[in-house]
Amino acid sequence: MLERAGHATFDYTLHDGAAPVRIQHHFVDELGLAVNIQTWELPVGGSEGMHRHDGGQPLQEFYQVISGRALMHLREQEFRLGPGDSLLAPAGVEHDVVNDGDEPLRLITVWGPPGTMDTTGYGSVERARALAADRARGDGGPTQPD
Repeated sequence: MLERAGHATFDYTLHDGAAPVRIQHHFVDELGLAVNIQTWELPVGGSEGMHRHDGGQPLQEFYQVISGRALMHLREQEFRLGPGDSLLAPAGVEHDVVNDGDEPLRLITVWGPPGTMDTTGYGSVERARALAADRARGDGGPTQPD
């Protein structure tokens, strides 16, 4: 299946945010995964609005900046994100994204219920885990395949 950029794009105000967000909800009826994937564009000064997902349907949200600058609020912390940076908002934790840059903010969001799946059979997942463990120990770990 192919979905072109801009397919079924709409403006929507999220969680009492400062301005409508331009949203493309990817493969809304075809995805077949327990997540939703969207591309968002926030105007300068736009925000999602501080919120959390708990209660009847707890959700986690992943944000990755494509272009522009973001100020992310997660609990009491603030994070500045640029292109390629990602943030994970766990279920039940207050969070918000604000375009505090001088151009539209484009990002990918993936959201769904918390959970895990067995990914032990995938080499790239194991490689990422090993690298993260090496970095946590402070030795940086290998950056190229052996």
